[in-house]
Amino acid sequence: MFIHWALKEIHLKIVYYGAGMSGKTENLRYIHSRIDPALKGDMVMLKTNEDRTIFFDFLQLEVGNIDGKKPKFNLYTVPGQIQYAQTRRVVLNGVDGIVFVADSRKDLMDANLETLLDLEKHLIAGGKTLENFPWVLQYNKRDLPDAEAITEMETKLNFFGVPSYEAVATTGEGVFPTLKAVIKKVVGHVQSQLEGTQRMRA
Repeated sequence: MFIHWALKEIHLKIVYYGAGMSGKTENLRYIHSRIDPALKGDMVMLKTNEDRTIFFDFLQLEVGNIDGKKPKFNLYTVPGQIQYAQTRRVVLNGVDGIVFVADSRKDLMDANLETLLDLEKHLIAGGKTLENFPWVLQYNKRDLPDAEAITEMETKLNFFGVPSYEAVATTGEGVFPTLKAVIKKVVGHVQSQLEGTQRMRA
């Protein structure tokens, strides 16, 4: 969370996290293509060798003001491959909310779980944990014939009972419900933090 006092904006960071090729980039591309051009920044790709990070920001006026400030969300993806742990750790710095994008293909379940545990490890290193952090699950690629049953994915991945959504990011199905859910959780968490700070000052 970063407060831009001059513009009366509160900047909040949401990271799309998941195994390689799970659909993180497709989510951001679809979101960016549907947002009013007047309310969004350019989508930027930072690429070094095989590594890439994609991000853009947008004002979300539908949320209303937070402590008298307009919320501006910065959406990021991280490279899914395990060898890019350093990049993922850097992108997670200052994160306010996470969308974990799980690949629904049955043979990718181990990769999903490994990446989720990797996320928890990085959060713990930063003094956070999935148990009480604003995050949601997206089960992507539900249109594929080898998609795992939702009940099985819930059992293996959703051990904290967070909101979860079925999606086909390439067509946009489930993309905005997922985004709206994580925004709602982030805003609620930030508001409680600000209220706690105000009570301490009183």
